[in-house]
Amino acid sequence: MQALNGVELYFETHGSGEPLILLHGFSGCSQDWAPLIPDWSQHFQLIIPDLRGHGRSNNPANVFRHQDAATDIFALLDHLGIGTFKGLGVSGGGNVLLHLATRQHDRVEAMVLVSATSYFPVQARAIMRAYPDSLTEQDWETMRRRHPGGDAQIKALLASTASFAESYDDMNFTPPYLSTIKARALIIQGDRDPLYPVEISVEMAKAIPQSSLWIVPNGGHGPVGGEAWPQFVKTASAFLRG
Repeated sequence: MQALNGVELYFETHGSGEPLILLHGFSGCSQDWAPLIPDWSQHFQLIIPDLRGHGRSNNPANVFRHQDAATDIFALLDHLGIGTFKGLGVSGGGNVLLHLATRQHDRVEAMVLVSATSYFPVQARAIMRAYPDSLTEQDWETMRRRHPGGDAQIKALLASTASFAESYDDMNFTPPYLSTIKARALIIQGDRDPLYPVEISVEMAKAIPQSSLWIVPNGGHGPVGGEAWPQFVKTASAFLRG
């Protein structure tokens, strides 16, 4: 735990080698990456934070903004004395990586973006508005295991989800802006993602100069779990080590 940028940020480091930051999705936590640690820590210095307001990190601002989380991550990397780095982010974590790669172009060498987006489309906004009222009791129990702050912490995250539906400045990456990214990028998207249509990932891949696009057939949001996990781990590892 470290006080950075006005936030008490929880993070773990594992292994040695090239610095690689792993950024979980919105409402997830650092422990989501546990399956990767034994193998990947042999090749990378893994930096695995809880984003602000998630897991064991607090968020005095209460509302989550990806650009604020990116500022936290730069502060963490500076604290650790890390200059250039690589990154892997899922959904909200991928959105944070977009902020990192556009703000300090020379620091991000390579990144894997899974179910990230350059902006929130209409279909995502409708889901975001309804999301806080759609959780089942099982969903709540899953969230409680991830977030030690309990229901108050979870409700703050749910309020942020609803606020995304009305936000137009936090995630607003135009193709000319994306074209300034210097990092190699692997963009992974499910072709059945209910939040972000595949066209957004195609547009991002066209705009980012050094990018590759992997469309997962019949894949939803975060399409790299289950049967796709071994292939994802192999592909992402090869890309990041390349």
